[in-house]
Amino acid sequence: MMRQKRVPMRKCTGCGEMKPKRELVRVVKLPDGAVSIDLTGKQSGRGAYVCRSLECIKSARKARRLERAFECAVPNEIYDALERETSQDG
Repeated sequence: MMRQKRVPMRKCTGCGEMKPKRELVRVVKLPDGAVSIDLTGKQSGRGAYVCRSLECIKSARKARRLERAFECAVPNEIYDALERETSQDG
């Protein structure tokens, strides 16, 4: 009998929905305190996830959800880069 592989689920900081990890973009706070976008999903550090939709990114930005997740300031450049990344996908 074959066991099905478990799909890792993560919660979007924008809409709050649980989705498969591969459908989301990971933003990571590195051990040195810098915040960056982790497209590989393998950088070490504290991670937060957001959907690849412009609405979710804008919602996360407006409610400052990444700042709450990381307990530090997140530069506007991170949000701008996330918006550029979603516009390239769609």
